[in-house]
Amino acid sequence: MGSSAVPIAGLILWILLFRGGIHGELMFACDSRIPNAANYPFCSTALPIKDRVNDLIGRLTLEEKIQQLVSKAAGVPRLGIPGYEWWSEALHGVSNVGPGTQFAAGSVPAATSFPQVILTAASFNISLWDAIGQAVSTEARAMYNTGLAGLTYWSPNVNIFRDPRWGRGQETPGEDPLLVSQYASNYVRGLQLTDSLDTNRLKVAACCKHYTAYDLDNWNGADRFHFDAQVTQQDLEDTYNPPFKNCVIDGQAASVMCSYNKVNGVPTCADPKLLNGVVRGEWGLNGYIVSDCDSAEVMYNTQHWTSTPERAVADIMESGLDVNCGNFLADHGEAAVKVGKLKEGFIDTALFNSFTVQMRLGLFDGNPAMQPYGNLGPQDVCSQQHQQLALEAARQGIVLLKNNNGALPLSPTEIRALAVIGPNANVTNVMIGNYAGIPCRYTTPLQALGKYTSTIHKFGCENVACQSNSILLSEASEAASQADATVIIVGADQTVEAEGLDRESLLLPGQQEQLVLDTADAARGTVILVVMSGGPMDISFARDNPKICSILWVGYPGQAGGDALADIIFGQHNPGGRLPVTWYPEEFAIKVPMTNMNMRPDPATGYPGRTYRFYTGNSVYPFGYGLSYTTFSHSLVRAPKLVSLSLHESLLKSCRGMNNSCASVEVENTKCQGLLFDLHADVHNTGSRDGDHVVLLFASPPAIQGIPQKRLMGFRKVHVGAGGTERVHFSIDVCRDMSIVDGSGVRQLLLGSHLLHVGDTKHTLSVEIE
Repeated sequence: MGSSAVPIAGLILWILLFRGGIHGELMFACDSRIPNAANYPFCSTALPIKDRVNDLIGRLTLEEKIQQLVSKAAGVPRLGIPGYEWWSEALHGVSNVGPGTQFAAGSVPAATSFPQVILTAASFNISLWDAIGQAVSTEARAMYNTGLAGLTYWSPNVNIFRDPRWGRGQETPGEDPLLVSQYASNYVRGLQLTDSLDTNRLKVAACCKHYTAYDLDNWNGADRFHFDAQVTQQDLEDTYNPPFKNCVIDGQAASVMCSYNKVNGVPTCADPKLLNGVVRGEWGLNGYIVSDCDSAEVMYNTQHWTSTPERAVADIMESGLDVNCGNFLADHGEAAVKVGKLKEGFIDTALFNSFTVQMRLGLFDGNPAMQPYGNLGPQDVCSQQHQQLALEAARQGIVLLKNNNGALPLSPTEIRALAVIGPNANVTNVMIGNYAGIPCRYTTPLQALGKYTSTIHKFGCENVACQSNSILLSEASEAASQADATVIIVGADQTVEAEGLDRESLLLPGQQEQLVLDTADAARGTVILVVMSGGPMDISFARDNPKICSILWVGYPGQAGGDALADIIFGQHNPGGRLPVTWYPEEFAIKVPMTNMNMRPDPATGYPGRTYRFYTGNSVYPFGYGLSYTTFSHSLVRAPKLVSLSLHESLLKSCRGMNNSCASVEVENTKCQGLLFDLHADVHNTGSRDGDHVVLLFASPPAIQGIPQKRLMGFRKVHVGAGGTERVHFSIDVCRDMSIVDGSGVRQLLLGSHLLHVGDTKHTLSVEIE
C-alpha cells in the first residue's frame, strides 16, 4: 500500500499535470519526463500486464482506489498518473457526446460521420462494418494523440430492435440476433484490433451495450429507469443475449455495459448471475463491466433496490461491476468498506479489470508518440479515404422498396427540372442521427440532387411535425406540377424518435401523409418518395398508390447521405440494401404494448409475436426486403440431404420427445465437433446492370410450437456483373446454426426435416441419429 502523503516532487508534478504538462506538452502516465517513473514496475513494458496491474493496485490507498471506480477517474499525482475520463462514444464515428472527447477548431474541428447504424446494417456487408471500425479507431487514436479524446469508447449498441417504436432502434443493427451479432463482432474487431494482430493489445477499447433486454426508453408511462422487463429464459437465450455473447467471445470486446432496467425483478447492474455468472463466467470477458450513466444512482434512488447506499455499492460490486459511469461509487464506496458492507478485495478485482484494459491500450506506456499509432494526428481525421467510405456505406445501405415499371433511375439529360419537396429535403444534422459528433462536412439531398439537374425546392412542411401548413402544401403541389419529376423526402428526426423518446404511432408524423398524397396527385412526372428515419414507418398508403412510382428508405445516412441518395436516384449506384427490421402496420402499434417482452405469439390472447422469426401478422415490408435496378436468380450447387448424429449414451439420455420417440437432442450432449456441412449457391444477374446482391440463407426447422418460423443462418454480399454469375459459400455448423432454444432455455437440435431457403430456392435437409 502506498503512502497517502504527497512528497514535494508529487506536488510539483501535480502542478505540471494540471497546467498542461511540461513546457506546455501533454503528459501521460509513465512518461519518461516524470521523476521516478522508470522505477515503478507498473511502468515497465518488459513485465507481463498482470504483474504491472497488481503492482499499481498495491501502491494505492483505499481512498485512491475508490476514485478509480468512476468514469471520471481521479489522478494520482504522487505516482505521476493523470486523471482519465472513461466515457467516449463512437457509435458511427468519433462523437463528442461523452465528456472524454472534444473537438478543437485549431486542430481537429470534426470527424467522419458515418451513417447511423441501422442503415449501415442494411448493407449486410461484414467487411464494410470492419472497415468503418478501423476508420473510426484511427481517428480516435489521432485525437487521443492530440489530447482531445480517450481510448475507451462505449459503442456499439447491440440491443435487439424488438419493437418498431423504440426511439433508440436507430442505433442498433436491427431485429435479427445473427445480423446484430455479426455486426457487433465485426465492428468491435475493426475498432480494437491492432496492426500487429496482437489480441493482448488494443487500438481502442470497445463496449457492447446495453446488457440486457433493454429496448424501451419512454412509452405510455413506462420508462427505462423504472421498467422491469419480464423475460423468459428462452427469449434471453435465443434473442436478447446472443449479440452480447458474440461481442465478447467472437469480437473479444473489452467491455460490456449493463443497462438501467431490471430483468425479472433485478437491476441488471446488480445481478450476479448476469454479470459474474454469464458475462465473465460463461463468456469469459477479458475486460471491464461498466454501468450505464448514473444507473447505480437510479438503482438506489429511483428503483429503491436497497435501503442504504452502502448496501447498493456492495450489491453492484459483488455482482461484477468494475466502472460506475457517474459518481455513486466515489461518493459511497469508502463508507461501504468502513461499515463492513463491502470487502476491499472486490474493489481490487474491479481495478484489476479496468487497469488491465488501460494497460492493453498503452495508457501506462508513456508518451504515445513513442508507441504504435504515435504518428497519427489531425491529418488522419476526416481523410479523403474515410469520407469516401462514409459515402460508400450510405450507398450500400439505402433500400429500394418500390420501383414500378423501372421508374428509377432517372436520366439527368431527360429531367430538366426536378421538384424536391419535404421537411427532410435540405437537412444537415438530421442525417447523422444521434450519438454523432461534428461531421467533416454535409451534403444535403437538395444539394446533391442539384449536381445532376436543376431543382425546384419547397418544404411542404416546415419540419417533420408537419402541422398547420396548408399554405406550404399548396406550394409543394405547385412545384410538383411544374417539374419533370418529383422527389418527396419525409420521415422523422430526433424530435420524433430518440433516446428517452419512443414513438406512439408508426404513421408518418403530422400531415406528412397528406403532403405526399397532394404532391403526388399534382405531379406531372415521376414521383419518388424518400423516407428518412431510424425506425420503420407504415407507408402502405404509398406502397399501394400507383402515382407514387418509387420508394427509398435512407435511414439517417450520415454526412454524405445526400450524395448517396442522388447517386442512386440518377443511376450512378445500383441500390442493394435490405431491410434489417420488419416494417409493421399501424395496427401493431395500436394493439401491442411495448412492455410485452415476449418474442413468441400467443394465440389465446391474440398477441402476434415479434420480428420476422415469430410475428404472425401482416407486414408493410418484411425483414430482408430490398429491390435492385437489375434482377437476380439463385441455383443451389451443393448441399447435403442428410446430416447424421453418432449414436452414443449421452445423446440418448438427452433425447426429448413423446411416445418414446426422439424429437430433439440437447446440443450440450451432442458430439458437435466436425458436424459441419458446406452449401454452395450460384447467384445469376439476369438483368442489364451490374449490381450488389445480398444472399440470405434461412432455415425453417420441423414445426414445433414455440420455435421460429424461420431463422437467418447466414448472409453474403456479392457483386455480380450484368449477365454474370457468382458463387457464394456457406459453412454451416450444425449445432450452432441449426439448433433452437426450448422453453427452459436449453439449446436443442431438432431431428427431422429442415427446410433451407436461398432466395426462391428451397432445399430439404434431414437431421437423424444413425
